[in-house]
Amino acid sequence: MIELIPAIDIMNGRCVRLSRGDYSCRKIYDENPLEVAKAFQDNGLNRLHLVDLDGAKADHVVNYRTLEQIATHTTLSVDFGGGIKSDEDLRIAFECGADMVTGGSIAVKNRSLFLQWLDRYGKEHIILGADTRDGKISINGWLEESEWELIPYVREYAQAGVYKVITTDISRDGMLEGCAVNLYESMLSEIPEIYLIASGGVASWNDIESLQSIGVPAVILGKSIYEGKILLSEISRFVAKNQSYVG
Repeated sequence: MIELIPAIDIMNGRCVRLSRGDYSCRKIYDENPLEVAKAFQDNGLNRLHLVDLDGAKADHVVNYRTLEQIATHTTLSVDFGGGIKSDEDLRIAFECGADMVTGGSIAVKNRSLFLQWLDRYGKEHIILGADTRDGKISINGWLEESEWELIPYVREYAQAGVYKVITTDISRDGMLEGCAVNLYESMLSEIPEIYLIASGGVASWNDIESLQSIGVPAVILGKSIYEGKILLSEISRFVAKNQSYVG
């Protein structure tokens, strides 16, 4: 069964969502990210994708105190990303309670350092953030486009030992217009050894079922939850059914 991973994006200490990665098109959903995280936990979820939007723009971790609060006051396994550009950023993230860290821009700009992190912490704890716009990898909070094509880029890192990969189709992110099923299908066909975490555009359970049908192992849910397109009560039932099925 597909793993459901809710997302919290932090800007100025608040829970927000962007549209297509545009910082000027943000909507505040909650002043207290910790309470949002607790609601996810209360509905049976055990993972959280926490993004430091301020950090992504500033090139260093900013909202680490929010990470620390969530890690301290919930049992959620937190994947933290945004602004992880140095050994110090990585240290702060793990010391503040992250179970996993996602590196996006750093993997493009400093491959050797990213591979050092992978070797030091292991493939279960270092996630490759490979976000794409028009087939190219985008970095620095999606404000800059690199020269890398998505699939060759991910394949090269998979050959170097990367296992978990988050890929967001930026053109769909926050738009509630459906997810890029064909894109993820191509990735799984070309690089079947990765644990692919799909992100961007999920608007309904049909999208989740479509991803599950092609073998995507995990999906990140953001605006679909905040806008009530997918209810936490429905997620709770899905998780309970999944646990019963596994058992």
